[in-house]
Amino acid sequence: MATRAPSLGRRLSIWLAVQGLLVALLISALVYAINAWRLRERQFDELQRKRDVVRHALAETAVSGDLAELKHRFDDFLAGHDDMDLRVAAPGGLIVYASSRRGQGAAAARIEKARWTDHWPAREGSRVDVELSLDIGPDELFLRRLGIALFLASLAGAALVSVTGLLIVRRGLRPVRALSAQVESMALDHPHLRLDGSAQPLELLPLVERFNVLLARVERAYAQLEAFNADVAHELRTPLTTLIGASELALRRARPADELREVIGANLEDLHRLAGIVNDMLFLSRADRGEAARRTAVESLAGALADILDFHEAALHERNLTVRVEGDARGQCDIALLRRALSNLLSNANRYAAPGSVVKVVIASTGKRVRLCVVNRGEPIAPEHLPRLFDRFFRVERSRRQPGTHYGLGLAIVAAIARMHGGAPFATSEDGLTTIGIEIDAG
Repeated sequence: MATRAPSLGRRLSIWLAVQGLLVALLISALVYAINAWRLRERQFDELQRKRDVVRHALAETAVSGDLAELKHRFDDFLAGHDDMDLRVAAPGGLIVYASSRRGQGAAAARIEKARWTDHWPAREGSRVDVELSLDIGPDELFLRRLGIALFLASLAGAALVSVTGLLIVRRGLRPVRALSAQVESMALDHPHLRLDGSAQPLELLPLVERFNVLLARVERAYAQLEAFNADVAHELRTPLTTLIGASELALRRARPADELREVIGANLEDLHRLAGIVNDMLFLSRADRGEAARRTAVESLAGALADILDFHEAALHERNLTVRVEGDARGQCDIALLRRALSNLLSNANRYAAPGSVVKVVIASTGKRVRLCVVNRGEPIAPEHLPRLFDRFFRVERSRRQPGTHYGLGLAIVAAIARMHGGAPFATSEDGLTTIGIEIDAG
C-alpha cells in the first residue's frame, strides 16, 4: 500500500514554526546571556567598590587603633546594604568585627566573597583577615524568572508564527490549488484545452508552460495514434478482404488443382504482405521502447552498402535511373540496419524520381557523426509535408498509392533506425532535388 505524501502546506507550516521557535530561543538565550553578564559585572564592581571603602576605613583608624571608631564606621558602611556582610578577624581567630544582616536564610543564599589581608592597628606585625560577602540570591532569582519568561515568550511566538504561517501558506498555495482544479477539469473530449497561466505567480509560469507543451505533445500523439489505428485497419483490411473473397469464391464449387494452386498462390502473396506489415510494426515497436543498435566497427560504409545497390539495380534500371555513390565514412554502427535504411531510401527514390535521372547516395562524416542520404530529382515536396514524411502510413498524396509492398512504413523504419543509432532523420526538397536521409552517431 502506497504511503500518502505529506501536505506541502503542513510541511511549510511546521518548518516556519520550528524556524520561529529556534530564532526566538536564540534571541532569548542572547538576552539571558547579556543580562547574566551584566549582573556578574555589577556584582564584581560592587564588591570592588565596597572593598575600597573597607580598606579606607581600616587605614583611617589604624593610627589611633580605636576599635569603637572602626565598628562605628563599619556600621555606617553597612547601613542600607542588607545584602552584604563584613567580617574582620585578627590572627588566632579573634573577631574584630562581624555583621550578620542577611537573616536566618543566609546559609542557603548564593554568596560572592572578597577576601584579603590588611594591617590594623598601625604597629609592626599587626594584621587582620577581611572577608566581604555579597548575597547574589536576588540576582539569581531574577535570572531564573527572566529565563522562564523568555522561554514562554519563545513558545508563544512560535505558536503565533505557526498559526500565521499556516494562514500565509494556505493563501500562498491558492494558485497551486487553482492550477490543480484546471488540470482536473481537463478531459480527453476537449483535447485543445491548455492551462491558463495569466493569474499565476512567476514561480509557476515555467511549470504551466512546460505542462502546456506536454499537453500539445500528448494531443499530437493522440491524433497520430487515432490516425495510425485507422491506417493500420485500412492496410490490413484490403489483403484480408482479398483473402476472404478469393477463399469464398474457391469454395463455392469444385475446382481443378491448377486453379486451386493459383488461388493459394495469390493468397500467399497477400499473406506475405500481411506478415511484412506485422514484422515492420514489431520492429517499430521495439525501436519505440528504446532498443539500441548492435554496433560493430565498419571500415568502409560505402563498401558495406554496395550489395544493396546491386539488389536495387534491376528496379532502378526499369525506370532508366542511374545510381552514383559519393563519399565514404567509417565508424561503429549496425550495418544490417543501415542496409535496411538505405534499401528503403532507394525504394522511395525509385518510386518518385524523374525517369532518366541520376539517384545519388551521399555518405559524409563529420567527427563522430555520419550522414547517409539519397538525393533524387523529381516533383518537389511541399514544406508542410516534409516534417511528416517519417510518420507511419503517411503519404504526400493518397492518390499516389501504388500496388505491391509499399504501404507507408518505409521512411518510418528509416527514422527508427536513426534513433537506434542515437541520431535523427532529415528531409529537404528544393529546386527539384529531394534529399532524404539520416544522421547517426558512429563514434
